[in-house]
Amino acid sequence: MNAYVVKTDVGFVLIDSGMAGNRATVERELRDAGCGPGGLKLIVITHGDPDHSGNASYLQAKYGAKIAMHKAEVAAAERGNMFLSRGPMLPLRRVVKPLMSLFRLRKRDRFTRDLLLEDGDRLDEYGLAAKVLHVPGHSAGSIAVLTDEGAFFSGDFLENRAHPSIATIVDDAEALKVSFERVKALDIRTVYPGHGKPFIMDELGQDGKLELAEREKLFRLKLIALPTDRRGKP
Repeated sequence: MNAYVVKTDVGFVLIDSGMAGNRATVERELRDAGCGPGGLKLIVITHGDPDHSGNASYLQAKYGAKIAMHKAEVAAAERGNMFLSRGPMLPLRRVVKPLMSLFRLRKRDRFTRDLLLEDGDRLDEYGLAAKVLHVPGHSAGSIAVLTDEGAFFSGDFLENRAHPSIATIVDDAEALKVSFERVKALDIRTVYPGHGKPFIMDELGQDGKLELAEREKLFRLKLIALPTDRRGKP
């Protein structure tokens, strides 16, 4: 998965924090960017899944950064259970149950957010000329960050695993459609996804219009692939 370090006039903003197993890589990237303790001002968590939030607690303590997320993801972060920001998804739960330890935040990596972000909130206070968009579908509290220059940090709302697409892991397919219809009308230049390489919004093509049934099938297939993601592969 991807985490993004953004340098601002007042310090640094980190969008997602990576999985705990990739902590050394995240810290190295922060150092290489010139960010030391006290320099990281804000950690934006796009959603509470452990591959996006696994280092938030550690970085909060070491760098003094504030953690911000949507209120619908708070329980997932505080209790270490990504399903708390999702609906019943009963078929998924049956498949995942034997692998639940892979999808939980360890107790020492759980955290309490400092700030709640809502749709339309601005991040200018932290030096980032950008607004927050609530884009449910992958999870109830998924958010994205759109800068005034058109950079779109999408979390898992948009991805580029095999090719640019909307989320293939879907909690609420109807909400995902609504989110996509809203976002595709915005002035977005480059998408920085939670998985895979950045891409131009136009590269989504017709993929964003896949039928809901197809999205649900992809969701169950992608679930089996997730453990390989823990080893740092997109």
